Amino acid sequence: MRQKGRATIVDVAAEAGVSVTTVSHVLSGRRPVSAATRARVEDVVRRLGYQADPSARGLRTQRTRLLGLVVPDITNPFNAELAAGLQEAALARDYLTVVCETPKEPSRVRAVMRQLTARRIDGLVLGRYATGEGVLDPLLATGAPVVRLGGRLDAGPGDVVHAAETEGMRDLVRHLVRDRGYRRIGFIGGARGAEPGGERHRGYREALAEAGLAVPEELVAWTDFTREGGRAGAARLLAAAEPPDAIVCANDLIAIGALDTARASGLPVPGRVAITGYDDIEAAALVSPALTTVLNPAREIGRTAARLLADRLDGEDRGPARELLLAHRLVRRESA
Repeated sequence: MRQKGRATIVDVAAEAGVSVTTVSHVLSGRRPVSAATRARVEDVVRRLGYQADPSARGLRTQRTRLLGLVVPDITNPFNAELAAGLQEAALARDYLTVVCETPKEPSRVRAVMRQLTARRIDGLVLGRYATGEGVLDPLLATGAPVVRLGGRLDAGPGDVVHAAETEGMRDLVRHLVRDRGYRRIGFIGGARGAEPGGERHRGYREALAEAGLAVPEELVAWTDFTREGGRAGAARLLAAAEPPDAIVCANDLIAIGALDTARASGLPVPGRVAITGYDDIEAAALVSPALTTVLNPAREIGRTAARLLADRLDGEDRGPARELLLAHRLVRRESA
């Protein structure tokens, strides 16, 4: 009789009257087994409640089937959607995800990378910020593939998955100029030098230059990718001697904070000043007025990153590093 406790593969084999190897073939599906034997083994697996031990499998295969996701702020709804998409696609390929938050301080990033490397993650998805020279070296030395969520393909290791940040902001500013008639347009970004704020700022400048409009340096504010950052940035721009008639923000959280400031100042939106966001998080459609923004497909970016890693790890993609560009879309609502 099987001893009380968690069922093992040996218990399943004994109960089904087959070898441990046959049970392994049934569970993995990688070797042919007769239909009758498969049905008998699967029935025993169900009755005993057997579950494979991933740590034991990892010792045999030298794989943990763990994928890491490193982002600068897990409270940002965009990153939550990204993680959900990553996990969804990873589970479909029998991988589990580990989500880590690392603010941009190199020491924090290094500490997280050390822990992920020590836990032998199979692959890494890396969010958009500078990691510092050599931070990824211990992980890369293990052969783990990396997917970066933006930046140039030749600027770092691994594959790249993202939507077109510069083009998305350019489309948004063109809409404000051509379709809405705004002429004095301000910009609020995250911390200076932090991506994707820089790429979105570039799209803002390019669209203004294309329209023959001034690029007003006094109407550019660098803060944080947060609601509080948006409040502070909007207060600065609206206090200018010649305030803007529209403000584009580097993400929706900043834009929601800018709406707070406009409301507190008694300025109607868009009657006195238009405000736009970027990313199209769920809250963008729920605030009043609902935000005009750019859809940045967070969930699909996560799914695509997971599939890229799984293809690399499972030997289905042995080609050179590649960049996958997903579609963005202008979302017109009430705020502009």
